[in-house]
Amino acid sequence: MNVGFIGVGYMGYGIAKNLLKNNFNLFVIGNKNKKPIDKIVSEGAIEVQTYEELCANKMEALFICVTNTSVAKIIAERIAIILNKEAIVIDITTHNQNGSIEMDKIFLANKINYIECPVMGGPLQSEEGILGGIVGGTKENVKKGEKFLKIFCKEFSHFGPIGHGSKAKLLSNFLSIGTSTFVIEMVKCAEILNINLEKLFTVSKLGSGNSAALNRIFDKALKNDYTGIRFSTSNTHKDLTAIHDMLKNIPNAEKLASVTKQIYKEAINKGHGNLFISELIKK
Repeated sequence: MNVGFIGVGYMGYGIAKNLLKNNFNLFVIGNKNKKPIDKIVSEGAIEVQTYEELCANKMEALFICVTNTSVAKIIAERIAIILNKEAIVIDITTHNQNGSIEMDKIFLANKINYIECPVMGGPLQSEEGILGGIVGGTKENVKKGEKFLKIFCKEFSHFGPIGHGSKAKLLSNFLSIGTSTFVIEMVKCAEILNINLEKLFTVSKLGSGNSAALNRIFDKALKNDYTGIRFSTSNTHKDLTAIHDMLKNIPNAEKLASVTKQIYKEAINKGHGNLFISELIKK
């Protein structure tokens, strides 16, 4: 079977790698970051240069895993009119609350099946094929996409029609970013207040504040490594902007999103946009 992939990058590489492991003919299109493209090509993928060349290969599925809704919609407008009608589009992009709905309209107008599947997990989980899939779409389309979702997801859940996946993903990110931010600020405070970090970590793990974020940040911070959360400040601010917009009519949640977004906006203004958010501990 032929499968196409647009957006082989930070997260997309691992998903693409697992498609290759399952003996699909994988066609990828180049992007600004050549390193993951060159790597996946060395492992057996076929690189093409244009969307026309990509769609000339009759595909069973086309994956889209790009940075935001604006980029994804530009791609969708170009792809929808040339993609074979039998293909299903599986969109991994983290959209704003209406982004996947807008994407679905583009593909639906061209009689192409589409599902959204933003994921939980990072590059390591992506390569290991153990991501969590947050799926939106019709039952029929989700059924068509299942054999692909099982390749890179440890578990996936169908949340309902298109749009529900994006909203659920943003809410999940609201929790994970918020938790990570509290841990980052706790480490900063501990250092300012001269509190022993190792002892603080030991007791914090025993309370209800224990979390994946706590463990990832502290495990490395105790070794003077601040890359525990491998998610950039600029991407965090992008997600919080979408989250803040979604929660604008929910008072307390909107306030939390606003304050958290401002923290990362200030970090970007200081020139730290490319740092992982856990690296902000030392900034």
